[in-house]
Amino acid sequence: MTKHIKGLDLSYSPYFVYIIRCADGTLYTGTAVDVDLRIAAHNSGKGAKYTRGRLPVSLVYKERHDGKPAALRREIEIKSMSRSKKQRLITAGEVKLSGQYQWGPTTHC
Repeated sequence: MTKHIKGLDLSYSPYFVYIIRCADGTLYTGTAVDVDLRIAAHNSGKGAKYTRGRLPVSLVYKERHDGKPAALRREIEIKSMSRSKKQRLITAGEVKLSGQYQWGPTTHC
């Protein structure tokens, strides 16, 4: 069964993987259809349990993917990275124009 939110078919809708920096300096990675709404949820204490005690959070990186399955695969990949590799990803803001990913610092997404 395909989930729908406000008429969106989430299996094929653009989906984002994002990294936020918590007030204590830690990084949190997640997925969302609407990153701004998700960040607002984190900052209101209704986001992930991890972030609730580390408020406020700020968006430092996001990637656009074609559908939830691709975003979830990439989320797992990013979560398995070392902190230094995540930081390089955030800082470099790589852009891969071919293939499934388009990513970069939040100013480019």
